[in-house]
Amino acid sequence: MNTTSLSIQNLEVFVEGNGPHTVLMLHGWPDTHRLWDSTVQALAPQFQCVRLSLPGFDLEKPARPTSLADMSALLLAVADSTSPGAPVTLLMHDWGCMFGYEFAARHPERVARIVAVDIGDHNSTSFQQSLSLSAKWQIFSYQIWLALAWYLGKSVSAALGNRMTRWMARALRYRANPQAMGWQMNYPYAMQWFGLAGGFKRAAPIKPHCPTLYIYGARKPFMFHSPAWLAELAACPGNTVQPFNTGHWVMVEQTAAFNTCVQQWLTPGANPVA
Repeated sequence: MNTTSLSIQNLEVFVEGNGPHTVLMLHGWPDTHRLWDSTVQALAPQFQCVRLSLPGFDLEKPARPTSLADMSALLLAVADSTSPGAPVTLLMHDWGCMFGYEFAARHPERVARIVAVDIGDHNSTSFQQSLSLSAKWQIFSYQIWLALAWYLGKSVSAALGNRMTRWMARALRYRANPQAMGWQMNYPYAMQWFGLAGGFKRAAPIKPHCPTLYIYGARKPFMFHSPAWLAELAACPGNTVQPFNTGHWVMVEQTAAFNTCVQQWLTPGANPVA
């Protein structure tokens, strides 16, 4: 497999595969570009796969909280550098979804298709109304913990911020290497609750303009989408909604099935998984 790397805005961008269409992969918390290792292996024979560790998520580099506008500008630079003549497909998970949706809303001409994993209309009234009081408390509890871990790691003790971050990952039953997790990754939670870097209040509504595959883990105490949004998305021609019997990290818990689902949906002429 042909692999090259580019430096864009002081970030390393990995380009793998030789296909005519580009898939830009965006991870979330507490991951890096390595989240997509197996997916790249599955897609690279047919697609050019592009991925990067989002700003601040590479622990070997300084903390780098990044606003919605700056993240959109970064993703535009990546898309223009790796696919200058054609729009890209976004494959995104967790915070990668939130930044990716915003990029697609600001630059719809640069996005041909979207594969979103486990995050839907996170900023809609319908989503808030769909949550029980217990779900709202659970979301607030883990997110405010990680937001505080950001500030404590930055201002008081990096070791403390790291311990808080890794403790929460264990509490959420995510078994990735704890040494690859650090307080620097938590800035999106500080954006959400404390308005760091402008926050998310001005984020665009989640209304994909292009064909969308929405994959979500159904084995969770609450969803990250509203039933109304899910039904509206599924009713639109060209879209597919695919639940998996997993938690939040679908691509980790059911790797082979996830990769097959994405590959079939992206491949022209193939039938998406029913």
